[in-house]
Amino acid sequence: MAPSTSSQKPKVVSFHYTLKDTKGNTLESSFNDEPLSFLEGVGQIIPGLEGAIKDLAKGEKKSVFVKAQDAYGEFEKELVVEVPRAQIPKKDVAVGDRFHADSGHGHSQVVVVTKVTDSAITVDGNHPLAGQDLHFDVEVIDVREATKEELEHGHSHSGDGHHH
Repeated sequence: MAPSTSSQKPKVVSFHYTLKDTKGNTLESSFNDEPLSFLEGVGQIIPGLEGAIKDLAKGEKKSVFVKAQDAYGEFEKELVVEVPRAQIPKKDVAVGDRFHADSGHGHSQVVVVTKVTDSAITVDGNHPLAGQDLHFDVEVIDVREATKEELEHGHSHSGDGHHH
């Protein structure tokens, strides 16, 4: 996906956030860690959040409500699959384990084990927050023009150099 095609140069926005569910329970927060950064227009963060904060200035704060379809998508039942135990190479598998599985389209997909029986293992390929509306409290820490390297690579780089 190409960066924004507006007359302004694409920006990198760095921000802190607290993510809450619809009941107000805190799911995660960056305030005691490094801020999250994104290159606008390339899909580095969920679309509902990017659209709500991309035009904020350094120091601005905002509360953002993001519907499931603009966050991690709706929960897709077809991504929950029962796999015969014989097809799983790992012998010790427990609920909550994560591993990469072939999506059938030449791509690898992270799945989470949700059920284990003697004959089968049930895995879920949905994002853990799929199907959930989310609330973000955001504080913008920095806004700057994207570097040539960031535009070429299609993502933001942290302040101390290039990391993948």
